[in-house]
Amino acid sequence: MPKLQSINFFWPKMLILSTLISVVATLCIAVQAQEMKRKIIVDDDGFTLSQLMLLTADDVDVLGITTVSGDAWANRVTTYALRGVELAGRTDVPVVPGATYPILNSEALTDRWETLYGKLTWKGAWMRNWIEPTQQSAPPFFGPNDPVVLAWGSPISKPSTEIAANFLIRMVHKYPGEVTILATGPMTNLALAQRLDPRFASLAKELVYMGGSLNPKQMLDNTSAANFAREYSNTPRREFNIRFDPEAASIVSRSPWTKITVIPVDPSTSTQLSRNLLERLAHAANPGIAKFLANLEPGFPLWDQIATGVWLDPTIVTDKETLLIDYNTQFSASYGDMLSWRDGYQPGVGERPAEVVRSVDVTRLEALMVSLFAKNKKKSRQE
Repeated sequence: MPKLQSINFFWPKMLILSTLISVVATLCIAVQAQEMKRKIIVDDDGFTLSQLMLLTADDVDVLGITTVSGDAWANRVTTYALRGVELAGRTDVPVVPGATYPILNSEALTDRWETLYGKLTWKGAWMRNWIEPTQQSAPPFFGPNDPVVLAWGSPISKPSTEIAANFLIRMVHKYPGEVTILATGPMTNLALAQRLDPRFASLAKELVYMGGSLNPKQMLDNTSAANFAREYSNTPRREFNIRFDPEAASIVSRSPWTKITVIPVDPSTSTQLSRNLLERLAHAANPGIAKFLANLEPGFPLWDQIATGVWLDPTIVTDKETLLIDYNTQFSASYGDMLSWRDGYQPGVGERPAEVVRSVDVTRLEALMVSLFAKNKKKSRQE
């Protein structure tokens, strides 16, 4: 009898201990899985399919989304991103407001430049109308501090109280050698971070950015493709992300990154956000993302999606080369143009080598996008 009482007394303790061990083991596995994820910060002047691809990828830890003026003012971009993470069910990802104005460039300087050298096809936040008939909608014009009201719903969540440059610096110090910076807009935030902390670039794992232009050609035979090709027919080295803040691009290009991957405009001319692709993505996506997709206008090249796809799956690259890259900061007809050299030909004022992507497998890129949304939808149903 005493033996049976001892067993009865001992058994609950063993059960509790076993349960605790199981819980601790589960937590350890979860922490290990999180640590194994690839860490990335997205720095962008909008919220697009690019961010959604990363937010839905199982093996990616999006540390934050930093916003910057470019296609739209930073306050609008911040609102887009806040609503975007809500629709994706990822409000755990901080949205961190960044630079409103470029380092030196301005609307007044751009107007002066156009008086001297001719009209720009696209001016982003400074754009008031298309120069000639264009299939895509005329962009609405806003000031840098105008209130933001979204047709797809205003966000409930709030942005971080930290500023983007400080956030970027803090993250690379917290995770030295682990953080990829994916820049798909003007690089003002990155340049500010580098000037504030000279160790910033060297502490990051790598920089991947969409920007610059070598010699893109029209590859698709439709009106939208022809409209976008006009921008490069006479100015093959000019691209908007860089042209909006050339000084920032030059600072970033000459910073001590361990690795730089450049996705210029060139591979994007073989891609397009067609109605068919939008329908495939919407069919694969969960309701929140499908709602976001319903507000997208078709016809645009997959600029940022290529950059994201190349980082997620480098095997989609079909042609690349190593070049030394910088950008023209002289206020001239070539202001903001991409400068490139093969090794040995560079002027030697801090240019750094970069892996420049020339083309990608478009079919595989689109399949990657669809599969990411489909996996996320299945996971959401299981949860």
